[in-house]
Amino acid sequence: LFQSYAVGKSRRNISELMDIRPDYANIEQDGSLEQVDPDEVEIGTVIIVQPGEKVPIDGVVVEGTSTLNTSALTGESLPVDKTIGDKVIGGTINRSGYFKMEATAIGADTALAKIIALVDEATSSKAPIAKLADKVSGYFVPAVIGIAVLAAAVWLALGASWHFALTIAISVLVISCPCALGLATPTAIMVGTGRGAKSGILIKSATALETAHKVDTVILDKTGTITAGKPVVTDILPVKVTENELLAFAAGLEKLSEHPLGEAIVAAAEAKQLVLPEAGNYKQISGQGVTAELAGTECAAGNLKLLEALNVDVSSLMDQYDKLASQGKTPLYFVRAGELLGCIAVADTVKPTSREAIGRLQAMGMRVLMVTGDNRATAEAIRTQVGVDEAVAQVLPQDKEAVVRKLQQEGHIVAM
Repeated sequence: LFQSYAVGKSRRNISELMDIRPDYANIEQDGSLEQVDPDEVEIGTVIIVQPGEKVPIDGVVVEGTSTLNTSALTGESLPVDKTIGDKVIGGTINRSGYFKMEATAIGADTALAKIIALVDEATSSKAPIAKLADKVSGYFVPAVIGIAVLAAAVWLALGASWHFALTIAISVLVISCPCALGLATPTAIMVGTGRGAKSGILIKSATALETAHKVDTVILDKTGTITAGKPVVTDILPVKVTENELLAFAAGLEKLSEHPLGEAIVAAAEAKQLVLPEAGNYKQISGQGVTAELAGTECAAGNLKLLEALNVDVSSLMDQYDKLASQGKTPLYFVRAGELLGCIAVADTVKPTSREAIGRLQAMGMRVLMVTGDNRATAEAIRTQVGVDEAVAQVLPQDKEAVVRKLQQEGHIVAM
């Protein structure tokens, strides 16, 4: 009874955690949008995803560009830019932009369905110690029953009453029966897996749970793990205006962009209670920035690519650009009537709890590594701030697995 209650509770926790699938998919029929159940969508169907909506199922972008919040599935809190040909996963959120996608996986084949199946499997899987407990119980229980019967028979043979002999038999059974062996282990695994799911920790199998206590090396990603994954303004470098004038101008341009870097600039201006100018004739240029009119004047905000396209001279800020980029900051440039007004740098900052968390892992006797795609200067700066034992930089996502494999071949038990 306790065991089935624990399983039910664990599965409820998992279904709550996974309640991120959208209720509908937009399909164009006879020139109008129709909302259908995602389960009714077939492979190859073209689906329209509007700003603020969830991607209904897995697919590929066939028209338009967008920025998706994939944190629910990947843990990566910085939104990801998507354009034609890019894969999108069901359950992720469309932050900005309207796009069309073609369905490539439905039902049990979607990434979300596979995660649910994986965790469901973990709650019912047995750890090696639980299998051993079952094996021992298989021999132990019949042996204990035999010993109890024998004990009763011996006392009866010695002339004891039925009442006394039965009491002896029951005592032997109660003292020796390994109920805890057979019940406590699977119950603990199920409750642990369910509690983990409620806290956002997905445990693949009971074996993985048992292996966890042997871990001696921990690898951490940087963005969204050690760092907050939420950009903030770090540097304001005006050229022909004051800092506050540049920030207000930049926020006026960026407040319609919905891009995370733009949101950081708007938040910084609002924190200083600056009055933002109204932007008109607003245009977003994918991968470069934005253009708009402020008080009838052509203005632009974006990266170096945008400034090159607009033939704006940025030589006065190139030294600072190199310095900011080496610190892992993203510089954004602001132009009014073809003239450079300045640069604002935005960066991801370290979480206040990261240093303590890494310190606790080290106190448990673990070696902590940080593996990141960022440049070495940024990685080294973060390493010094949080105290990780080693930083491995400029590693592509697909190459991170090679770092894990190398450590395993050296005999380490690695958690990433």
